[in-house]
Amino acid sequence: MKKILIFYASYGGGHLNAAKSIKECIDNNYNNCETELIDCMKYVNKPIEIVTTAAYREMAKKMPWAWGKIYSDSQKGPLAHISSKSNQLLAIKLLKLLREKQPDLIISTHPFGSQMCAYLKRKEKISAKIATIMTDFSPHDQWLVENENTDYFFVAHDKMKEYLMSKNIPESKIFATGIPISSRFLKTYNREEILKEFDLKENKKNILFFGGGEFGLGKARTVEIFESLVKNINNNYSIIAVAGKNEKMKQHFEEVVSKYNKQEYMCVLGFTNQVPELMHICEFVVTKPGGLTTSESLACNLPMVIINPLPGQEEENAELLVKNGIAIWIKKDDNPQIIFEQLFSNPEKLKIMKQNTNILTKPFSTKNICEIILEH
Repeated sequence: MKKILIFYASYGGGHLNAAKSIKECIDNNYNNCETELIDCMKYVNKPIEIVTTAAYREMAKKMPWAWGKIYSDSQKGPLAHISSKSNQLLAIKLLKLLREKQPDLIISTHPFGSQMCAYLKRKEKISAKIATIMTDFSPHDQWLVENENTDYFFVAHDKMKEYLMSKNIPESKIFATGIPISSRFLKTYNREEILKEFDLKENKKNILFFGGGEFGLGKARTVEIFESLVKNINNNYSIIAVAGKNEKMKQHFEEVVSKYNKQEYMCVLGFTNQVPELMHICEFVVTKPGGLTTSESLACNLPMVIINPLPGQEEENAELLVKNGIAIWIKKDDNPQIIFEQLFSNPEKLKIMKQNTNILTKPFSTKNICEIILEH
């Protein structure tokens, strides 16, 4: 029986969702494997994990520029050095877990987990194979710390592979598989049943609008953009607005719908676990460009209208999507009403954007990662 530990960290939901997808794939397809999912930061130091995740959330909500500064500075220089040194110290605590579990393979969807395990491997404290899964569409050098002792790197696309090779990482270690997503995004769904469940009209095209989830990222701007979309909606479209766990955002959405008396065009939801089903009945998605949401949208061939990207990795994701003709980015000084008017008046543009999703989509990423790690 092969023992596999899958590490993630609670800085945004993407790392956990990617880890869950890998676990699901292994559990369902490999009988000779035993998997366990662990928040590595919570394990090594719960007080630090609580403080740092809370700080991340607050910066994301109130001071996104500060997160962008940290993201940039942690690439190189003193902050990068401090980060890697602190992870070496925390790795000593992680060693206790690794000696107890004796894994054959360690998979990490966050750079901290990779750094700690690779450091321990360099010190010959562990001998397990180490696989790093990078969960964004742009590289960051924190993922590459101690790369000599990491056995596999999985990246979103070929340009990232080229970047890692430019850092003298052997090509044989790098695989441009895409970011792992749940198998639910690959299923075929009955459109009529989904429309009926959400009380949506058969003769309308649907727009999926993500409102920022429980952290309410860019709340005022999100509501402004949503209002512009509602004002411009015509008889050909319906909007599915998802507020996640953010009850205030849901209330704002409902107020806007009432203000313009557009109830017949709308479906306002709080938290839902039916995102795969909703993506399969929509024409495009309005969202922040997190690595996982982007990968899921691409797998469903959904063009994107990007709002409120966090400075750092999300802005880099946005730039890549716009460059490849997959997304439109509503920036800080843009008038969202004009952008939506142009989009609705040019259906050919949406059609081309949909075709362009094939440039970056890698729908079988999870399956391919597991095959490479377990059958290589």
